[in-house]
Amino acid sequence: MAPARPEDARPEDARAADARAGFDAALRAAGADALLDGFAWNDAAARPLQRYRSMRLVAMGKAALAMTGVAARQIDDRGPPAEEGLAVVPDGYRQTIPARFPAPPAAVNVIEGGHPAPTEASVRAGERALALADEAARGDLLVVLLSGGGTALCNAFVEGLSLTDARRTFALLLESGADIHAVNAVRKHLSRVGGGQLAEAAAPADLLALAVSDVPGDDLSAIASGPTVPDPTTFADAGAVLRERGLWGRVPQAVRRHIEQGEGEGVSETPGPGAACFRGARTCLVGGNEDALRAARAEAEQRGYDAHVLRGDPLEGEAREAGRRLAREALRRAERAAGDDPPRALLAGGETTVTVRGEGTGGRSQELALAAALELEPCSEAPVALLAAGTDGIDGPTDAAGAVVTPQTAPAMRRAGLDPEARLADNDAHPALDAAGALLRPGPTHTNVMDVAAVLVG
Repeated sequence: MAPARPEDARPEDARAADARAGFDAALRAAGADALLDGFAWNDAAARPLQRYRSMRLVAMGKAALAMTGVAARQIDDRGPPAEEGLAVVPDGYRQTIPARFPAPPAAVNVIEGGHPAPTEASVRAGERALALADEAARGDLLVVLLSGGGTALCNAFVEGLSLTDARRTFALLLESGADIHAVNAVRKHLSRVGGGQLAEAAAPADLLALAVSDVPGDDLSAIASGPTVPDPTTFADAGAVLRERGLWGRVPQAVRRHIEQGEGEGVSETPGPGAACFRGARTCLVGGNEDALRAARAEAEQRGYDAHVLRGDPLEGEAREAGRRLAREALRRAERAAGDDPPRALLAGGETTVTVRGEGTGGRSQELALAAALELEPCSEAPVALLAAGTDGIDGPTDAAGAVVTPQTAPAMRRAGLDPEARLADNDAHPALDAAGALLRPGPTHTNVMDVAAVLVG
């Protein structure tokens, strides 16, 4: 049984409240209504929208419902309405769509797939997406709306690979701490959707994809496994990831067999740069982490902070190490601050990883926050608050996006009867942060532009 939350859990101080306000501003800026405002549809497509005979729509990812409603309203003013459509979102998202987003058209079928692991519904969605693409003919347009989570939510696997095989492989990759590029190199070569294969199915119809980035560097080939752009990876890359991570002997035999066939050119590669299927395909980046950071910085400045975005990838690598680095930087700034200095806000964006060694519950932002809380604990009077959260509103298999911590957070855990060091060692950040009243619970945000961190000093 989890220990009861103490009655004297630390109150949310002004810095923590300011950090939360900055996170809220980041979420608003990363919403589909903000990101698609003023999008030049006629300039982006291969031809003006009114010149297409018919239009079909496929949306996949955590922002799919919001993007579909906004995009469909804009398209209706410029060209033929979507004849058929599909929007694939995580389970429960239909009930949580904010009122500010238009409802998707009746022609769009909404499927709730699985995330972070694909489900039977995900496979049905993947097959339907491929069918919609295949039905599009020359003179038609397939509109594709991509956002983070699309790979698990909307997928169809290669012949001979079961859903159980795919789920086992994906889980091993995520537990290994591999980054998104390594994970996707494998996932694309087990899929019939990712790695440019949706564009391949749509050709010779034109395709226009709009992507909201949830990956470092805004690499279009990594967003939802890049179903509409050339795949720079190969079967050899996929095999190398599994072997170098020590996973080759642990993945199902069907996975090894398929990758070995691909390495031996017994299976066709995913379409790469120069493939004919991309001649009528256009993929546009419409938003990413920078949009969220820009809004968070503006909010901090409005609240009187001297705000800066940290560069040099501070939010990468192991989550706990990133948390310690950010906390040490906060303490260094606090120690050097003069009495008349304005308060400082340091902002960062990116995506860390967690190498799972324990049996606990948490996510990368919560693990980062717990490690930071321990680093801050010895400096009990330091005027510091640190926020780490996922912009999708969900961090790992939990109900939280992340947390806000201060030097008082770890002591609050100890008063609740929890050992924060032991919880960190067991990858069990969620109950510890919950006991301290530190968790952020915005619910599904219907966007996903990676994670943000804010360090407020002074």
